[in-house]
Amino acid sequence: MRRQVAFPLRNDRGVSAIIVALCLFMLVGFGALALDLSHIFVARNELKNAADAGALAGAHYLYEDESGNFLGMVNADANRIAFEAATANRSENAPVEVNDWASNIVDVQRGHWSFTPPPNTPSFTQSDSTAPADLWDATWEELDDNPAFINAVRVVTRRQTTPVASYLATILGYADFRPWRESIAYIGFAGSLEPGDADQPLAICKDSIIHDGEYRCIMGRMINSSGSGITDDTGEWTNFSQDPCVTANANSVRGLVCGEGNPVSLLLGEGIGTNNGMENSAYCSSSDNFRKCWLDNSANGTRPWNLTLPVIDCDVADTTCRPIVGAVSVNVLWVTVQRNSINSACSSSGNDCQRFDCAPTQMAAIPPLYAAWSSSDPDGTVRWNSFVQHFNLRDMEGHLLYYNSNPQLSGYQGKSIYFLPDCTPHAPAGNTGGNPYGILAEIPVLVR
Repeated sequence: MRRQVAFPLRNDRGVSAIIVALCLFMLVGFGALALDLSHIFVARNELKNAADAGALAGAHYLYEDESGNFLGMVNADANRIAFEAATANRSENAPVEVNDWASNIVDVQRGHWSFTPPPNTPSFTQSDSTAPADLWDATWEELDDNPAFINAVRVVTRRQTTPVASYLATILGYADFRPWRESIAYIGFAGSLEPGDADQPLAICKDSIIHDGEYRCIMGRMINSSGSGITDDTGEWTNFSQDPCVTANANSVRGLVCGEGNPVSLLLGEGIGTNNGMENSAYCSSSDNFRKCWLDNSANGTRPWNLTLPVIDCDVADTTCRPIVGAVSVNVLWVTVQRNSINSACSSSGNDCQRFDCAPTQMAAIPPLYAAWSSSDPDGTVRWNSFVQHFNLRDMEGHLLYYNSNPQLSGYQGKSIYFLPDCTPHAPAGNTGGNPYGILAEIPVLVR
């Protein structure tokens, strides 16, 4: 008979202990990871907030000093302002670190932000230049591709000297963490306008300042509603109403002439109350009328009257509520009342509809492109044609606005405003978001 041999039972307690130890180690590791990741996440958010604050502050003062004075050039002190705004923040009660703001090459930089379309990606190019870039006679694509156009501030914030402490991750070999964050703020073109940014209740049609996709500040236009047929819509009256958009009329426009500008903010892309007709009482018949305001601000028509005005899209079907697409600065050169007054004597007597209703005799220089002009020719048509040629005043088809005895062809019309878009640097105005019509915004946006 075969004898059975009994084997002793295995003792698994040692294996279980090892498994438990490994599980505990993994649990501690995951706990350390979760705790420290949330810790790092908070610190990185605080660093990002500090970088945002610095970049926005620097970009806000990219063209003006801290007193709000327009410099006409890039403000190199924007780096210091960005640095101070960023380091005024703290991360977990530790100082936010920003290295070497003065050199413009490390943690605080001025430069150009480009929205280059795919397959390329948006990018920032550092630049030490403080020279203003020409913002006219160029397409949006050309401006976007121009590294000489300084339009952004980049800020990097760090936790190096005071790193983020590790809690449980030290058992995995991580004694601390040294995160950093980056922000870039971009100054675009004026779009939404703050109260008082628009000088008069007039809006300029975008087609009158754009030619082949470029903002053409060297080509003048006329706002005319007399039915001559020589020009399409180039400008309209506005009462600055939005949401709801109320049709402009004499009563709603008249009180805004020579006033404090738009009483409320004007939002980009929203319709604005307009009227493409001629509001006679607002033009020259009321006590505060546009023509009187022009005469008072132009030394009786001998120097340009500079205005900042909203730009509207006049191609939309709704003629009483045109959407705002930006802002522009223009020089008003001449304001007529009657077409047959071209040979009238340029007299200072009479009411506002009669004074200096004639062909001009002199005009001050408009730097940088136009020298002063004058003519003493007794023939008003000769003076007018010389004036038109000197300042390159053209209709929407590109023809010079010369006088013609045929009312349907003449560039000298009654109740017309002749203006020339400005070619000089302008003080920033409003919020970023408008089209490139020469006026940069005052309020930047974050792009990274």
